[in-house]
Amino acid sequence: MQGNVKVHPSAFVSKKSCLGQGTTVWQNCNIMDDVVIGENCNLGANVFIENGVVIGNHVKIKNNIAIYSGVTCEDDVFLGPNCVFTNVVNPRSFINRKNEFKSTLVKKGASIGANATVICGHTIGCYALVGAGAVVTKDVPDYGLMMGNPAVLKGYVCKCGNTLKKKNQDLLCPICKNQYWLSEVGIEVVRET
Repeated sequence: MQGNVKVHPSAFVSKKSCLGQGTTVWQNCNIMDDVVIGENCNLGANVFIENGVVIGNHVKIKNNIAIYSGVTCEDDVFLGPNCVFTNVVNPRSFINRKNEFKSTLVKKGASIGANATVICGHTIGCYALVGAGAVVTKDVPDYGLMMGNPAVLKGYVCKCGNTLKKKNQDLLCPICKNQYWLSEVGIEVVRET
């Protein structure tokens, strides 16, 4: 652990893990071996992080979340309360499938809403927003707004998190006035205010 890390007395942090400066770990958290957590992160109550997970800088992990081996969260990610990650597609308690773990990547600035489930083996794109209760069964594009069970693309969101409004091939944020362009290869920033 680096300096200025706050760990609640009821939390367990393995000595084989690394927590960045300014990170706070609240009550009843368990951080296992070889976990890397960046600077200025906040882990709410009852968070479990399994061996080898990598968490970037400025990540907020709300209460009651288990993050299993194979998950990587880049910088500025938000994980809402009770969201769920899996790491095996077809688990059975009587069959050891650790060699079948699939990786999940949550890219920079993405947010996953409360009670959402992310099935392993997928990527949540930069600044994407997964709605509360959604079940992600496929990759989410950058800035994508995913909702439902199974989650489907309902539109796009701005870097600031607000829903973008379509105007021809452009997408505009009604709040911060950022402008994006939607092409067949994805979404590109045209103008940031």
